[in-house]
Parts: sequence; C-alpha cells; structure tokens
Amino acid sequence: MLTIWSALLLPSLLAGVRAAPADVPPSDYVSKIEVIRNPYYPLDVVDKLEEATMPKVDAWLAKKIAANTNNNCTLENAAVRREWSDLSETQRQEYVAAVKCLMKLPPTVDAERFPGALSRYDDFVAYHMTHAMQLHDNLHLFGAHKYYVYLFEKALREECGYTGYQPYMNYDRYSDDPLNSPLLNGNASSLGGNGVLEPAYKGVSQPGRTPNIIASGGGGGCVTEGPFSDMVVSLGPTSMSTAKNVTKNPRSDGTGKNPRCLRRDVNRNAAMGATADRAYSLINDNNEMDGFYNQLLGTPPPKNDPYPWGIHTAGHYIAAVDPGGDPMTSPGDPLFYFHHTSLDRLWWIWQMQDAEKRLNVVPFANGSMPMPMKHRRADDPMETMVDMEWLGPPIKLLETHDQLGGNGGLFCYVYV
Repeated sequence: MLTIWSALLLPSLLAGVRAAPADVPPSDYVSKIEVIRNPYYPLDVVDKLEEATMPKVDAWLAKKIAANTNNNCTLENAAVRREWSDLSETQRQEYVAAVKCLMKLPPTVDAERFPGALSRYDDFVAYHMTHAMQLHDNLHLFGAHKYYVYLFEKALREECGYTGYQPYMNYDRYSDDPLNSPLLNGNASSLGGNGVLEPAYKGVSQPGRTPNIIASGGGGGCVTEGPFSDMVVSLGPTSMSTAKNVTKNPRSDGTGKNPRCLRRDVNRNAAMGATADRAYSLINDNNEMDGFYNQLLGTPPPKNDPYPWGIHTAGHYIAAVDPGGDPMTSPGDPLFYFHHTSLDRLWWIWQMQDAEKRLNVVPFANGSMPMPMKHRRADDPMETMVDMEWLGPPIKLLETHDQLGGNGGLFCYVYV
C-alpha cells in the first residue's frame, strides 16, 4: 500500500554516464531555443534523449498551433528552464539572491493558523506541510507539483526581480561527488554546503529495501558555509522528521514558531539512486503511466541494486535533513525546488515520447491516500481541481499536465 513515507520515501566534478543504456542516435534537428551547455559535463544519455525528443515536441506544438489550442505558446516564446551548472555564476547568484529576498518578505498566510511562518518563503512551506497527503497521491504528484513550482518561480520573478526561471539539477552530474558540486560546494554561487557532523544522525530508514537505510554522508547538523548558512528555519519539525537533536515545535502539527538553523547531510548514497542510467530506464522502459510512476517511487523495491531508493526518494535526500528531510516541510530547504523541477523534466520527456497517448494519463488510483483538501476528486480525474489556496487560484488537473499552453497559456516552458 502506498503511504506518504513510501511516496516521499554533485565537481571534484566527476560526471558522465554510468554503464549501460544504449546511446541515443544523434538528430539533425535545429533547435528553436538557445542551448547553453557547461563544457565540463558531457551530455548523459537522458540529455541526449531530450535533444532527440525536441523534433517530437516541435511537431506536437505545431499541431496545437494549427488547432488553436496552444494558448499563444510557441517554442520561440517559451521560457527555458536550465540545469544549475549550465548557468553562469552571475545567474546562479541572482537566483540565490531572489530566494533570500523571499525569505525577507513578510508572510501572507493567516498568522493564527501558521504562527511559525516568518516570511513569504514560508507561505510555500506552510502550504506543503498542510497538503502533503494530496500533493503526493497518485493524481497529484506530478501535476500539482508542476503548479506549485510554477507559483514559486512566479514569486521569485514578480516579487524579487529574478530574471531567470527555476533551474533543475541533473542528479547524474553530481552523484559521484555532491560535496564538490557547483550546487552544494558551499561557495557564493551554490545553494550552500554540508551540515556539520551530527553523530546521532545515522541516515534515512528505508523499510522493505536492501539496504534498508540511506546511510549518513557525514553531516546531519547545521549548515555553516554558503548563502544559506544564516537561514532561519521556523516551521516544523513534524513527527515525520529525520533530524536528530532538533527542538520540538511548540505546536503538535509543527506550525508554531521554532527558529533554528538549516540542517543538511550532503549524501552520495542518496544521489547514486538517481543516476542517468536509472532516469533513462524510467523513461524508456515504461510505456504506461503506472510503470513510470511505480519505478519513480521505487515500487516494488529494485533487487540487486545498492541504491534501491527510486529517483523520487533519492532526490529528496541528496542533502535534506531539517526541514528538507521532513516530508511535510521539505520545501523549507531551497534544494526541494531543484528536485521537483528535475522530476517535472523527466515526466515531460516521458510524455513527449508519445504526447497523444501520454499527456493526460494518470496512475491507477489505489485509494490509499486521504484527501483533506477542499476540492476533492471528480468522477473524471482530469476534472479534479488543484487548489493552491493562498499561493494561487484553483485550476483543473488537466491544465497541469501541459507545460506548452496549459493553465490558459501560463505554462509555457521547455527544459534544456
């Protein structure tokens, strides 16, 4: 049975593809969008597949344009979400500054309901911690997070002057040595570094898997280097936290004010569960949505794999401890948005292999997830409403499946 735990449950820049998947044939397609690559990193097999998929994307969008269903979205005007290391240092620092700006703006959520929300940034954490069950059910894991990340990106741009778009992380680029990656090496153009050693932190339990723990990478305590070393975490922890020796929240649901440091465990053991060979298999070996969804979650647990977490869990615990390692408050660590943007990219590449059949499919509903939100499932799943309450207006689930014209054209972006 799927539970919230199983669902929730970088250079030395050594990168490159690990063994195995057959190479993707090159394409003669001339891109309509600007492609910028960091020459340090050779394209991995998923990067190559994405490039080879762009003619299909172009053809699909041309069909939508001809039918006047693209809502003015074209490849020429689409936003481009890029991998963190493909950005210049100036662009990375601009992103970091925008996130820190959100952390300084006042919250908009009800102060009585969320006294622990200290900033506009915490508005997003508050939503996730009180809606996590629906956000991670079979209908909403992909589409609702697409909308959630879009609204975060929108806040960065409109409220903090950010001129780019939400970056993603290519797990494979950083998996061999995440501590020395441009994402987590602790310099001014990173998302900060590792936490100090917390001896009591042993890692993240993974019941039913072999091995049955994502063993600690040697951190677990407060982050002392990089742009977020002075970050004040307030919401949480909840009963699902993986952290050790963290002050208990004054409210049983974790919504009280509980100021503390950002804690991380930069963890190769987690990152190795999201390498390019695994991502390629996820996309290439699953013609049906159920298979894609289950493999992403590591269900059933893969056998004879030293890192059998599934890409969803692996990505969450690349560094997360507190608040990131708590499934309820995980957006409290800015790394969360890179992970879910990466998952959105993998889903989009999978969809675009056969858009006619894959764009609007959802995994089988097993009914194991409670639905506490005010817009519950409709008889037709695609008519279900995704309500972000104080973050943004409700939209149909159908609209969250299309990043090339969905949501009345507000979703119009591609990945490179």
